[in-house]
Amino acid sequence: MPENDNFETGLFFLTGGDFDRAGEASSELRKVLLSKDISLDIIRRASIAAFEAEINVIVYATAGMLRFTLDDKCLHVVVEDMGPGIEDINLAMQEGYSTASEEVRAMGWGAGMGLPNMKKNADEFLLLSDVGIGTTVELVFYLKPKRIKTL
Repeated sequence: MPENDNFETGLFFLTGGDFDRAGEASSELRKVLLSKDISLDIIRRASIAAFEAEINVIVYATAGMLRFTLDDKCLHVVVEDMGPGIEDINLAMQEGYSTASEEVRAMGWGAGMGLPNMKKNADEFLLLSDVGIGTTVELVFYLKPKRIKTL
């Protein structure tokens, strides 16, 4: 583990269908970020992406977890679930595409913006899914602009 006062980790367990607790994990992450010297723009983008990932677990999966690592360079968020998986990732990445049930839509969720919002707000986005097993989303947010070397 790095010897760094700014190094922090967190782990939150998520339960599918538990809409009463929807947003708790991403809100706790936001509190951690607000306690650090991090740009409000990064906090906003990370909060949006983490919330979208958390809601996807609650809507689609049996259970999952959101974990994060924060250091001086970046925030790394990983959300893993035990769910149905995504059969067609390209289709799922299209804004407005959703497989949410009518019941979930009636609650105001399932508009088909979760994955596109995650990708739009993260500096790096990785989506891995195994049908019948689950889905993993990795989100990276750089705290300082990456320097590009030129010769």
